[in-house]
Amino acid sequence: MVTLEKIARLASDGQFDSPGATIYDLDMMNLQKVKALGEGTKHDICASTASKRKVVDSPGGRIGDVIKAGVCHAFTPDGRCVGMFKTLFTNTCQHECKYCPNASVSHRPKSFKYTPEELAKLTLMLYRGNYVEGLFLSSGIASDEDRTMEEMLESVRLLREKYRFQGYIHLKVLPGASYEHIKQASELVDRVSINVETPSKSYMSELSSTKDYVNDILQRQKYIRHNIAKGGLPAGQTTQFIVGAAQETDKEIFDRMLSEYNEMNVKRSYFSAFCSVEGTGLENNPSQPRWRENRLYQMDWLHRIYKFENKEIEHAFDEAGFLLNKDPKLSIAINTIHSPIDPNEASKEELLRIPGIGPKSAYGILKLRNRERIWKKEQLARLGVVTKRARYFLKLNGWQYSSLGDWA
Repeated sequence: MVTLEKIARLASDGQFDSPGATIYDLDMMNLQKVKALGEGTKHDICASTASKRKVVDSPGGRIGDVIKAGVCHAFTPDGRCVGMFKTLFTNTCQHECKYCPNASVSHRPKSFKYTPEELAKLTLMLYRGNYVEGLFLSSGIASDEDRTMEEMLESVRLLREKYRFQGYIHLKVLPGASYEHIKQASELVDRVSINVETPSKSYMSELSSTKDYVNDILQRQKYIRHNIAKGGLPAGQTTQFIVGAAQETDKEIFDRMLSEYNEMNVKRSYFSAFCSVEGTGLENNPSQPRWRENRLYQMDWLHRIYKFENKEIEHAFDEAGFLLNKDPKLSIAINTIHSPIDPNEASKEELLRIPGIGPKSAYGILKLRNRERIWKKEQLARLGVVTKRARYFLKLNGWQYSSLGDWA
């Protein structure tokens, strides 16, 4: 029997694997908190592409198959897919990460650990109860990474092969995991990730004396990249940064993020503002504001979706390499848009550089102006343009709201 205490503790302790996660104060014997696991996983971000996985049909049917069961995942506007059962396999860890309450150097909570069969059955129970849509599995390292990875993979293998579960699975690769374990994961799950946590080896050494940044993390990302190239992992790999734990700048995080996209072919980078936890090595360090995490997400969006060039993005950082608590797109616009833009003549790239205009509304402008001339802001508002923000950078029917100098 899996106790409610074990379910709640392991789900709650996965907080550092969830960008921007809310830390729930769970009453371990309260069934309502167990049923709230779906809500508790809302910050565990993954883009579900389970329908693209190659699966072998079975006479007995397949549990959680997106194709046959018609399971729909709920996406938020920023691409988040919720409804995952987020849990650690074990909250015991041999690493000495100063920010983590489960680290060997911290005043750790009571240790818990699933057996592979327990975790597989629990995931299936939560899925059949319509509490979750899939599994997000992370873990501490109980004795060594190989043994723990073997048990995590056995849990997934039981789900896939014994219980025929074809729902979405995101597996956290442990630092230092073997190539063979990563290869096995690529054949069983939809997405994997390993947290880079910091922008560089020197920052990692400040946070953990037991993790080798190049060997344990970057090399494992290369292993993952290799298996993706061979046709595994339809949803690819992602990574995550802990923002502000090592006093790094936003510019350093952003530059490392670019390397992750360009060199490791990650699908997404996620950010989690450092939160000071009592009993850890960094308990006296100040927690970072949530807005810093949010601004980094905006910068990521400008790079990936809006295709801003690096020379433009530089304008969002101050002289010390930090972002201010305001829309970075506005900072960039003030420094790069030198005169108001006529939406009837602007290219898609020019439109996307205007605050208040996103990809969808830019497309709408291009489509609308083929039918009629745009001459008032109400036409833009109907397309989704946030005219309150965009008006300073627009020229409509020969008229402009005010000078950019006034706005700046």
